Amino acid sequence: MKALVSTLLVACALAVPAAAFAQTADTAGNAPVTRAQVKAELTRLEQAGYRPLARDNNYPDDIQRAEAIVAQQDAQKAQQSAPANNAVGGMAMTGSSDSGAPVLASTGGRSIYAGH
Repeated sequence: MKALVSTLLVACALAVPAAAFAQTADTAGNAPVTRAQVKAELTRLEQAGYRPLARDNNYPDDIQRAEAIVAQQDAQKAQQSAPANNAVGGMAMTGSSDSGAPVLASTGGRSIYAGH
């Protein structure tokens, strides 16, 4: 009986810290999806060519192709809305600057360590 109680206590003690690492719904990547978000995503997939009600033996290929199209559209939209790579402080750079050729120290053919 004593061994059973000890085993039970050890098992509970080991299980409690594992529950502390459970994921919560507050984090941005783990937030629950609303019905409206699901409907909007399904509409975008249908516009990209996915037909959920069609009898198709190639189901995974069709939805993956539509998801790739939607992801490409999102990437293009993000690229268009993002400032150019050469923008500084929200303002596009319009000027240019050129630095000249690097200045080489004249050593007169001697090593830079000569005389030391």
